[in-house]
Amino acid sequence: MKKSTILRGIFYVAGLLILALGIILNTKSGLGVSPIISVSYSISTIAELNFGNTTFLLYTVFVMIEIFLHVFVRHGRTEKLSLILMKDVMQLPLSLVFTRFMNLFSELIPAPSHGLSSQLFTLMGGILLTGIGAAMSLNMRIIPNPGDGIVQAIADCIGKTVGFTKNCFDLVSICITIIISLVFAHKLIGVGLGTVVSVLGVGRVIATFNHLFMNKMAAAAGMKP
Repeated sequence: MKKSTILRGIFYVAGLLILALGIILNTKSGLGVSPIISVSYSISTIAELNFGNTTFLLYTVFVMIEIFLHVFVRHGRTEKLSLILMKDVMQLPLSLVFTRFMNLFSELIPAPSHGLSSQLFTLMGGILLTGIGAAMSLNMRIIPNPGDGIVQAIADCIGKTVGFTKNCFDLVSICITIIISLVFAHKLIGVGLGTVVSVLGVGRVIATFNHLFMNKMAAAAGMKP
């Protein structure tokens, strides 16, 4: 096996682990979680369910929607439909492993206990790692995280950019979380300062990371001539 292929796999797996750690740090801050994860976070908190397991169920719903869009709408890609559907289905075992690491990190990492300053530090660390992890895993172009996969599928079907679709999807996710929280808990759960900062910050981290390292990593992984 080529060294570049091995490096591509290492970058991809490392990116997913860093992403999982970033998501957990974000939730541990207690200042609000990222928009997509806020849905599963609010449900798991209100129903007293395992956060990782609830996120896996949410990801499963995302994958089912992706498959529906690719089969019954239009996929807007040059790839064969069978290859696209295979990537959709492969997101399920990926999600299972990914959410197991979320559970592991959640058990190992304590919530900040020194007031607002430690909460903000934890939040910043979470946003930084989430952006780096997302950039590393997405840049390797193997199997996307369902949260990214569904955004890409919707963008392909409606003919809009991924950035625009991501912003709309984040807004819908926040609205769903607010409705669930107010209806079942009569207070906001999972939505706060951290949610807003995450929306703004993660994209900037991804852009900065890609500017500094994307070409070097792609070359090392054999993805550029």
